[in-house]
Amino acid sequence: MDPSRFSAIVNEYIEAMKKLACEILDLLGEGLGLKDPRYFSKLTTNADSDCLLRINHYPPSCNIHKLDHDDQCNIKSLVSTKASNGGNLMAGGRIGFGEHSDPQILSLLRANDVEGLQVFVPDHEGKEMWVQVPSDPSAIFVNVGDVLQALTNGRLISIRHRVIATACRPRLSTIYFASPPLHARISALPETITASSPRRYRSFTWAEYKTTMYSLRLSHSRLELFKIDDDDSDNASEGKA
Repeated sequence: MDPSRFSAIVNEYIEAMKKLACEILDLLGEGLGLKDPRYFSKLTTNADSDCLLRINHYPPSCNIHKLDHDDQCNIKSLVSTKASNGGNLMAGGRIGFGEHSDPQILSLLRANDVEGLQVFVPDHEGKEMWVQVPSDPSAIFVNVGDVLQALTNGRLISIRHRVIATACRPRLSTIYFASPPLHARISALPETITASSPRRYRSFTWAEYKTTMYSLRLSHSRLELFKIDDDDSDNASEGKA
């Protein structure tokens, strides 16, 4: 494809994802009862916003492990079963993108019809486990980011996820990350703070959070470093209804 044509298509896609992200964020703002329901989306449409698009390509696992189609499909089944039970990966499965939470406000993921995305969620007994997300090229998967968790004082949770390469065909995905400007100060909104739910995280800038993120391993629970202790939490919530 002509590079200029490819660039034009990517820019069109970015604009479409930006519009969708804003619509989702505005709905969340309304649902949370914010005085300004567009507070979240305004952060991402600011002229200095740090939004970006990432395109990921995961080569076929069977080529890497030199397995034929039947062997690879058998291993894929074993990996899916083992992963859904919270176990370790079986031989033949490899980490495509390691365990992490998205640091931004919101991320919108689209992929082809090749599986690989897994999310870490509690089961019916409350035990956390890896769950395979069915592939659907017509769907857009929405992930809450760390910043949105901090802004909502933990009302919305940034879920941990990963990509496991077990397929015989390449997986291709695009992720649009809706992000605030580097100078934006991230602090729990007043509407999310109550006497029973005091402030959980100290105020920080997106630039500070990014610097911390790059200094840690991918799987680190970065937001934990910004939690405030009980005494500070009591002071922060004083006077809140």
